[in-house]
Amino acid sequence: MARSQAKTEGEFQAEMNDIIMNEDTKSKKSVSAKDTQTKLKHWQPDPKITKEQLEEMRVEVVERIIVARVGLLLRHPWFGNMATRLRIVAADDWLMTAAVDGRNLFFNTQFFNAMGNKEIEFVIAHEILHLVFDHLGRRDKRHPKIYNIAADYKVNNTLVRDRIGEKPKIVDCFQDFKYESWTSEEIYDEIYETAKKNGEEFLKELGEMLDEHLDPEGEEGEEGADQEGKDKNGNNVSKGKPKYSKEEIAKIKDEIKEGMLQAAQSAGAGNVPGEVARLIQQLTEPKMNWRELIRQQIQSTIRNDYTFSRPSRKGWHTGAILPGMDFMDTIDIAVSIDMSGSIGNEQAQDFLGEIKGIMEEFKDYKIKLWTFDTKVYNEEDFCADDGKDLLDYEVFGGGGTDFNCNWTYMKDQDIVPKKFIMFTDGYPWDSWGDADYCDTIFVIHSNSDKNLQAPFGATAHYDQAA
Repeated sequence: MARSQAKTEGEFQAEMNDIIMNEDTKSKKSVSAKDTQTKLKHWQPDPKITKEQLEEMRVEVVERIIVARVGLLLRHPWFGNMATRLRIVAADDWLMTAAVDGRNLFFNTQFFNAMGNKEIEFVIAHEILHLVFDHLGRRDKRHPKIYNIAADYKVNNTLVRDRIGEKPKIVDCFQDFKYESWTSEEIYDEIYETAKKNGEEFLKELGEMLDEHLDPEGEEGEEGADQEGKDKNGNNVSKGKPKYSKEEIAKIKDEIKEGMLQAAQSAGAGNVPGEVARLIQQLTEPKMNWRELIRQQIQSTIRNDYTFSRPSRKGWHTGAILPGMDFMDTIDIAVSIDMSGSIGNEQAQDFLGEIKGIMEEFKDYKIKLWTFDTKVYNEEDFCADDGKDLLDYEVFGGGGTDFNCNWTYMKDQDIVPKKFIMFTDGYPWDSWGDADYCDTIFVIHSNSDKNLQAPFGATAHYDQAA
């Protein structure tokens, strides 16, 4: 067995951390001409710079950041508009490059001083796309450092393709048009699997992080969120990484969405990156109600008639009693919950609650329920008169992803449901399944592509508020 294959997952994760953060273990030094000629630049700020020198340098750097924002407004108005919404905050005490939290653009004075104005434009736009693409929120349980690399590939490809500023020369950024049109999750999957096979040398060859990806969740003020002041020239200075409550993070995300829409309106048609335009379309166009889709799909399989024994609720507010539908046949469905990715117990329980509510509209029903990752777990049967509650079902799983295991299981167990409903994050390892076996409904949760459609069956995107 190869050495890398013999490692446990925990050992592999630890090794990846060491590799990617290798620069932290090196002695800090100023960048030299020799360093810049190597593939990995290993840029470091000069630790010997005095406070007075740093504050003097910061005056010019802040002016150049403002100039770069004006340049973006003139040449790339959507980016410029977004940039003006961020406060400019020096963070030399804890930051080596650049970072953003949704409200502030944090910068290392020496790092920005080492770049030209067009390179500063690139870095500012880089931070903006991380916010708009919600890269931190989409990371889920993935390896943080490798996902950050994947997110940088996605962002840098967009900026280089659309000629936003100039890619900085002092850092060997992650950028490869091989990943054009890939999602950050797809890029992550390939890098992660390749790193497991090839190890340290492979990751070293990829490049370097252009910025630091903050994880701001925590109690406000926990690690310096309130430790912000001014230097002698009146420039904002942060003494510690920002930390916010979950409620404040949700508020910041709403602010980013609102800012993105307003910036697009100000910039005008044709001045918004294609990826951002698609996000705006997802936010502004009506979404399919997945609950109604399931209800309609189930009703389409059975005979029905009108009856006053189950009156329709639609006429209640008028005082009129209207006939409801009388569904004659037993509803026979199978429900499968993908527990391999970003779907947790809370989302699974909410989904089951909705299924329970829909099924109770019918006189009789039979449900086969199971969970899966690379295999099927805990198949359990429910019917209208057995006294069992769907919400008491215990979910299992949490490994890889293999959609096909559901069809293999149904064929092995001779299960042929009238409808098969899969609750999933929409990231199959290989195939989506057997298109010809039974009618299938995919309810997709937490996928970054809100326009994603399965190659067969019916597709709707889960929306808790729908």
